[in-house]
Amino acid sequence: MKLWGGRFEKQTSGLVDDFHSSITFDQRLAHLDITGSIAHATMLGEQGVISKEDADAMVEGLKSIRDDVDAGKIQFALDAEDIHMNVEKILTERIGEAGKRLHTGRSRNDQVALDSRMYIKQIAKEAIQFQRELCEALIVIAKRHCESIMPGYTHMQRAQPVTLGHHMMAYFQMFSRDMQRMKEVYQHADVCPLGSGALAGTTHPLNRYRTQELLGFSSITLNSLDAVSDRDYVCDYIYAASVCMMHLSRFCEEMIIWSTHEFKFVEMDDSFATGSSIMPQKKNPDVAELIRGKTGRVYGDLMGLLTTMKGLPLTYNKDMQEDKECLFDARDTLIKSLMVFTAMLSTCTFRADNMARSAEGGFTNATDAADYLVKKGMTFRDAHAVIGRLVLYCVKDNKGLLDLSLEELQSFSELFEEDIFVACSMRACVTLRDVPGGPAPNRVRETIEAGEKFLESFAL
Repeated sequence: MKLWGGRFEKQTSGLVDDFHSSITFDQRLAHLDITGSIAHATMLGEQGVISKEDADAMVEGLKSIRDDVDAGKIQFALDAEDIHMNVEKILTERIGEAGKRLHTGRSRNDQVALDSRMYIKQIAKEAIQFQRELCEALIVIAKRHCESIMPGYTHMQRAQPVTLGHHMMAYFQMFSRDMQRMKEVYQHADVCPLGSGALAGTTHPLNRYRTQELLGFSSITLNSLDAVSDRDYVCDYIYAASVCMMHLSRFCEEMIIWSTHEFKFVEMDDSFATGSSIMPQKKNPDVAELIRGKTGRVYGDLMGLLTTMKGLPLTYNKDMQEDKECLFDARDTLIKSLMVFTAMLSTCTFRADNMARSAEGGFTNATDAADYLVKKGMTFRDAHAVIGRLVLYCVKDNKGLLDLSLEELQSFSELFEEDIFVACSMRACVTLRDVPGGPAPNRVRETIEAGEKFLESFAL
């Protein structure tokens, strides 16, 4: 007989048991569910809702179950539906009648909300740690390459010279925002719903602030209807995971392009690349490609949950059981991707020589040539037109701007002087962009220092 079966005359169909049960996936919440139940039982005993003897028996029994779960000794039952009913069933088998009092003043509705909030807090902290490690790896590379010139791109066309250090710190900004976003996820989840019951609280004299204290939450929920039906914090986590995966995917796309023979900007370490079953020369960036592919999977988790929630009236509906698998999948995919990407990035060899040669092509100094004329007194729009004609001339003759003689340059504008060859060198193009947030090496070092301070001070 089910723990809720008193009102029913027939046993549940085996098909329904299989379809209805969530224990196959929500058993990963076992430790948290037991922790929540220990706090609930402790509070019930302190409040005199149950006897201290029963409360003590529950706490000791729950601790023994937790130990056995950790040791892999527990076999959960499908017909007990979920982790909550499984734990209560096992507890009653172990301590007898007292176990039946565990659910006093509590519903599975506020219980599952509690478990999922504790889980979100746990995995948000976990994500922040792996994002921090990626940020630290980026700083190591950026420090090494503050002056390694490379082409910056727009529309996948060479645009202006930057440095590899500047490029790495652009990704640092993305992942530092991801850390802040996960911190907000943690804060949104850090509200204790226990005591909200099925939807309308309880007549028992519960001390909700005591369970909040025992479980380490910063506050309690203020509306019992919202407390049991809210899954915003789950959506928040999967959204934050989706944005982080998007950042990883963009980075992976560049690493894939940079590792091609056409670019030769980076070489993956052998331990993070794969070969071909037929082509012996191949070295494939499979890790980066898989992360790029798995990003869509996390997006799917987010859209799945948003779609599930969009039509649900207050309060709890069984549809909400569907939040677990997409949450677990998003967490697993994000953490694995962060771990393997950071390891892959840390072992890459960046070919600064090839990057520098590439920056010299594609007229990446054309904007600087226009700025040169502006500094000589020409309006920018006129300078833009002059350099545009000059680039066209170079394209037809297969030359770069600095391959031209001073006489050729002066045929386009008399403002050109000998100093143009210094002003439009790759080194000058980078170092003269000496504005906060710019690619000049001293500015990159400033952002690295700011990044290190951010990581040192960042805390939940």
